[in-house]
Amino acid sequence: MNERWYSKAVVYCLDIDTFQDSNGDGVGDIRGLIGRLDYLARLGITCLWLHPIHPSPNRDDGYDATDFYNIDPRFGTLGDFAELLHEARNRGIRVIIDLVVNHVSNEHPWFQSARSSPDSPYRDWFVWSEEAPSDRKQGMVFPGEQDETWTYDRTAKAWFYHRFYDFQPDLNITNPEVREEIKKICAFWLQLGVSGFRMDAVPFIIERTEPGNPDSPKDFAFLSELRQHVQWRQGDALLLAEANVEPAELTDYFGGRLHMLFDFMLNARLMLALARHDPEPVIDALRDTPALPDGAQWATFLRNHDEVDLSRLTADQRADVFEAFGPSPDMRLYDRGIRRRLAPMLGNDLRRIQLAYALQFSLRGTPVLRYGEELGMGEDLSLEGRMAIRTPMQWSPARNAGFSSADTLIRPLAEGWETLNVTVQRNDRQSLLSWFERMIHTLREAPEVGAGSCEHVDVPVPRGVLAHRAVDSTGSMLFLHNLADSACEADMSSLAAEAGYPVEVLSDDGYDPITDDLATVALNGYGFRWIRLRRNS
Repeated sequence: MNERWYSKAVVYCLDIDTFQDSNGDGVGDIRGLIGRLDYLARLGITCLWLHPIHPSPNRDDGYDATDFYNIDPRFGTLGDFAELLHEARNRGIRVIIDLVVNHVSNEHPWFQSARSSPDSPYRDWFVWSEEAPSDRKQGMVFPGEQDETWTYDRTAKAWFYHRFYDFQPDLNITNPEVREEIKKICAFWLQLGVSGFRMDAVPFIIERTEPGNPDSPKDFAFLSELRQHVQWRQGDALLLAEANVEPAELTDYFGGRLHMLFDFMLNARLMLALARHDPEPVIDALRDTPALPDGAQWATFLRNHDEVDLSRLTADQRADVFEAFGPSPDMRLYDRGIRRRLAPMLGNDLRRIQLAYALQFSLRGTPVLRYGEELGMGEDLSLEGRMAIRTPMQWSPARNAGFSSADTLIRPLAEGWETLNVTVQRNDRQSLLSWFERMIHTLREAPEVGAGSCEHVDVPVPRGVLAHRAVDSTGSMLFLHNLADSACEADMSSLAAEAGYPVEVLSDDGYDPITDDLATVALNGYGFRWIRLRRNS
């Protein structure tokens, strides 16, 4: 059993309903996903993260569950899911699923019982107030889409709390029965064969008192309880959490609690660096990142299933990113983010796209890749909110991009699918997909990346160039990424003493061979070079 398998993983996240339809109803399903596992294995994926899979009215794209112990019938059955886990394991791919237990759908039997009577056994599973709370206009997660965080229920004759939409009542995590139920949910899916969970909205789950108050103390003890429980059931089970909090709070989520956190701070700084063609924000992020306890790990990403969240940037920094990547109001969301995929944000410039992902995958942490990003998929801004980047996967130039044989799809295809698809790019050695395959397989041959140390190499380099290195017991690697459009040369001779026989393992172009003295390392505009300095084993 490899209890830290996640530190060397390459994670691929997808929505089952938009990946592959096997029965012609226009909705992706589990059988369709099983048929595409060989594609993921060839790409180099080792962990598959599935967005919500439970039965749901789908008012919030599955994040409003009505049954935590079953599969949405649109996707298939529990038997189909067990087959998916088996087939994925046969290909060396683990599967983790979304654990969305901050709230439930208002159609969930627990809430229907709770609202029906004060004597319901589920009444205290939710957060109620007999009087209208004075702070109900504060703390909205989706400003502009919701007006308050408390809603009056006429049947219950009381106000119920909801951090998100009014059809998603929050569970009362302070109730021991709710805690035990969440543990039972985890145990059920672990027994079925999942390798862990991506936990949604963790800071809201552990709010201990005063719902809606950002200064409310957090109940980190529950995270410790949950970690202990899942690892007792399965020693290598993973808890990967979404917690976009202040840097000073981040380490509270580790240390016997969560195994991994998404690095939102690095993500925002990466976007700022790409927008300004300046590596300083990334250097700042590497410097400001708190030290993690043994066994803890970051999850890095450029795009996920939500908007690009710029809330941790200053107003001036945010303005620069908006100007570069979201100049039109319809590209923005909640006054804090951008609802676009990365390729169109970077002008569909293959050089910049490869540079951005080469940089992400070379930094400390486990890389997470959103489905379709390996093709340079675009978005559909005519769709509402976050749905703009949740369009069907593009497999071929055939009808409906090979996603489905149906006349009507769950969502329209993104523009450009006729050429931005797996079939076309698989046959082109210069395509983004072919490059991703090479890059990911190179990464898996470099054990010092991700799990080793990651430090900025503080030597004079041309403006726009980021130099950093990764070091662990197996050796060391040097990474150079040029965020500027102009070619240049970097003098890295200060590292020559630690280099045995430097070897280039990945680059954007066919550069002249690296010299032992590392005195003149050429870089194209938007160029990058991964150089192995030393290998110990």
